[in-house]
This record gives sequence, C-alpha cells and structure tokens, in this order.
Amino acid sequence: MINASLHYRLEQTDLSLILALVRGRSLARAAGLLRVDVSTVFRSVRRLEAALGRQLFEKSRAGYLPTSLAQSLAEQAERAEQALEAACISIEQGGEVISGTVRLTCTDSVLHALLLPALARFMPGYPALALELSSSNDFANLSRRDADIALRLTTSPPEHLVGRCLGAVSYRVCASPAYWSSAVLEDLEPLAWIAPDDFLPDHPSVSWRRQRFPGVLPSYRCNSMLSVAELARAGLGIAVLPDFMVGERQGLQPLAQVPSSYDTALWLLTRPDCRALRSVVTLFDELARAICLGPGAGTPS
Repeated sequence: MINASLHYRLEQTDLSLILALVRGRSLARAAGLLRVDVSTVFRSVRRLEAALGRQLFEKSRAGYLPTSLAQSLAEQAERAEQALEAACISIEQGGEVISGTVRLTCTDSVLHALLLPALARFMPGYPALALELSSSNDFANLSRRDADIALRLTTSPPEHLVGRCLGAVSYRVCASPAYWSSAVLEDLEPLAWIAPDDFLPDHPSVSWRRQRFPGVLPSYRCNSMLSVAELARAGLGIAVLPDFMVGERQGLQPLAQVPSSYDTALWLLTRPDCRALRSVVTLFDELARAICLGPGAGTPS
C-alpha cells in the first residue's frame, strides 16, 4: 500500500476529481461539476485510491465524506484553482492583479452598517481577492493572528497594532418613528429600554444609561448591538446606539444626544507584519477611503 503511493505522481486531473467530489459529496454532483458521467467518476476515484494506496472517501448516508488526506488535497486544489483564475484575470486586464485571502474581523453593528456597503462599492474591482469575515469584539483576534485587519470602536487601540482612525462616533437615544410618536419625550426613564446584556458591560451606551438613569431596568437585553437596533426598529422601545446606526435610512429616529464624553472612535487596525502583504495593504487602503466618519479621520496610531 505504501509503495503504491510512493510511485504515483498526482496530476491536475486527480486534484480536480478530488475537489469536485469534496464539493459535491455525491458521484452525481461531482460528475456534473466535471461534465462527465457518474461511472467515470466512480472508476476514477477507485483507480486513484488504488494508485495512492490510501482511502480518499468514506461512503455514508450523507454521501462521500472526504478523509483528512482528501480534504487536504482539495484545499491545495482550490488554491491552485484560485491562482489560475488570478492569472487569467491578470492577462485579461493586462497588469498585476491583487489576489489572495485576507481575514477581516469587526463587530456585527460595524459589519452591517459600515463594512458591507463599503465592500459593495470596491470589491467588484478585485475579483481575485477573497475575504474571510468574522464578527467579534475581541482585539486578541489580531494578536493571535486569527485575522489580518480589524475594524474596532475604541478610544485606545492596542499599541502593538498599527492603524488609522476613521472618525469619531457619538451615541444617540433612538426609537422607531412609530414608538417615537407615541412616547412622552419629556421623561425617557419610564419607557421600555433595549440594551446589550453582560457581554458588553463597559459599552458607552451602558455606562451612560447607568449614570444618567440608574433606576432603569431594561425591558429587553440582547447579546449584540445589531439585535439591540433590530428590536428598536421593530418598535419595542428605545435604545442607545452609535450614530452610524441611527437615521431615517436605518428606520430609527434620534430622541436625545448622549454627552460627548462618552464618544468613541472607529479604528482600522492591522499587525505590523501584515504591511508587507499587498493584499492586506490594498484592502486596508480601500477601507480607509470607503469608510470615513468625518472629524478625527485619518489619525495614525
């Protein structure tokens, strides 16, 4: 079994076969991806496993499940596929193409309100650039090298990271137009409050509410700021949200301004070693241009 694998040299067709079956999880779907008949896929897999002396797939009720070897080979085949696609695009465009995968992390509120609209504007110009997005409040993502770029709301970004301030962020008490029209604005305290739960104990919205309205017990507590905004938009009460989440387009009417002492800022951050990667630098610069919140923008860390 071992000798067979030592004498067999993998070819591009082998990798394409493995990748198709990993993606399709069935002979029929793999055959469709490869544009051959099912029997051809079946015989090819059996022949390749015999040549390698290793099992590549396990047959189960869920379909053809890849072994760790097949999964590893499929990932390499996918990278080769992406490299070939980037080369084709480079030839078509007559120049060097930005390619590769960049890992980006931000909070769910920043993702939906700021990042996605920005990506929609410039990412079509980078067809060979792939993004892996995760929503998290953890700076350690960059420190652990789990991400290459982060968008963070903070007044003091970590000193070991480099970045740019994209602008100041203030907070507003807000509600849906329907709830706003029925509320007694002279006294906000007795209204139904929507707030983040203990996952963000030091969030500016929480700190201000506790200082200004210490007797308020929120009627709704959510595990994300995006959920807070959604409940407010649904007319269930009032909430304190960053200004980029408030307005007519977001379906939320501002009721009161939180004092500027609770302001924060949006920072675009990366690790120093990432500045040598063209894919990271390109995405960083595009985001800096596409997301600008006004005063304070452009301040380097």
